[in-house]
Amino acid sequence: MRSNRQNVIGLLFASPWILGMGIFLFYPVISSLYFSFTSYSILKPPVWIGLSNYQELMHDEIFLKALSNTLIICAASVPLTTALAICLALLLNTKRKGISLYRTLFYIPSLVPTVALAVLWLWIFNGQYGLLNEGLSKFGIKAVPWLTDPSWAKATLIMISMWGCGNAMVIYLAGLQDVPQSLYEAGELDGASAWQKTKSITLPMISPVIQFNVIMGIIGSLQTFALPFVMFPGGQPARSTYVVAMYLYDNAFLYQRMGYASAMGWVLFLATMILSLVSLRLGDRHVHYGGGA
Repeated sequence: MRSNRQNVIGLLFASPWILGMGIFLFYPVISSLYFSFTSYSILKPPVWIGLSNYQELMHDEIFLKALSNTLIICAASVPLTTALAICLALLLNTKRKGISLYRTLFYIPSLVPTVALAVLWLWIFNGQYGLLNEGLSKFGIKAVPWLTDPSWAKATLIMISMWGCGNAMVIYLAGLQDVPQSLYEAGELDGASAWQKTKSITLPMISPVIQFNVIMGIIGSLQTFALPFVMFPGGQPARSTYVVAMYLYDNAFLYQRMGYASAMGWVLFLATMILSLVSLRLGDRHVHYGGGA
């Protein structure tokens, strides 16, 4: 009886959280799954149309273009951001005077609101008055049309994504703190160089952290929205920066095709889940756990 009473009290204390999760998470998810099989414009009741939305997606050239752009950005930004975050973490994992200041400086960019950051980058990458082209001109390099050339616009988004690697860097720093110093001492006794210690000791020991950050990076890059939405309205130039989240937004709130947008959201969810599972499967071969698993 006492155990049951404690369970009831525990559920009562947790009920606000459970209620909130049900209303603001589970209900919208289930509703979106239902709406993905309907023709729904918010202003009228949904009409069941089965798999028509999904069939249309497979022949929608704009969606296929947006999906291609999203996957390209993900494939480029995740490895580059991961490599940069690891390098920064290795450089900042030292006991030097003022190292805490440097860690803070490298972490601060990840705290800047995305919209404010997008406006800032618009001025930096401006083809005529941008600071970046102004700096390149000092070395005799002609102005690059970062924002107006389709071949450069996608690269611009990828470079900007690397700016916010501070979150991953902090997690890598935490992982580096757990690497046993005895392993480095043994490596020094064997005559291992700094690169050999990094390759054979550091990277294997923080491989679970790398796997976690890679998966989080995949999820985040597939859902990117605010940055391209502000910097490249409509996916310009030539839809080279039009990502799935932008097309989903346009269908839901501009074209009033909520059912079609819901189907798009579930396709994006499946793509995210598949890529995450593939990363887990491939990563398991190279992930080393300290417990010997």
